[in-house]
Amino acid sequence: MQTPETGKLLKLGDTDETIATPEEDIRNRHVKDRDGEDLGKISNLLVDESERKVRFIEIASGGFLGIGQDKTFIPVEAITSITGDEVRIDQTRERLSNAPAYDPELVRERDTYGSILDYYGYGPFWGPEYRYPDYPNYRY
Repeated sequence: MQTPETGKLLKLGDTDETIATPEEDIRNRHVKDRDGEDLGKISNLLVDESERKVRFIEIASGGFLGIGQDKTFIPVEAITSITGDEVRIDQTRERLSNAPAYDPELVRERDTYGSILDYYGYGPFWGPEYRYPDYPNYRY
């Protein structure tokens, strides 16, 4: 069985696109793991060019004024709650620290998406069983 072709993922910050409702733009919000530990801030959103849906959040941590920051991608499915200044995910700090290495050159590689999704325990968003998360219904 063939799967549909995945649209190219683009960093929202590298496009002219915007979030329709500004309060739903989660960039620059703090990210906390399932234990409440601070992981950093959301620095960008990776959006599927063809479906215009957020597929990953890019978390930046450490560094100073954007220099020396560590970055990692987290599937949007990992988000468990969103408030005005915070996003919580269902993963731990340790799990993030062992995640596949961030490589901005591989952002558009389907194998890269699959390995990140697999690492965090999620199926591919291009699979037949996939269902997009019910944002904003998981807000608290």
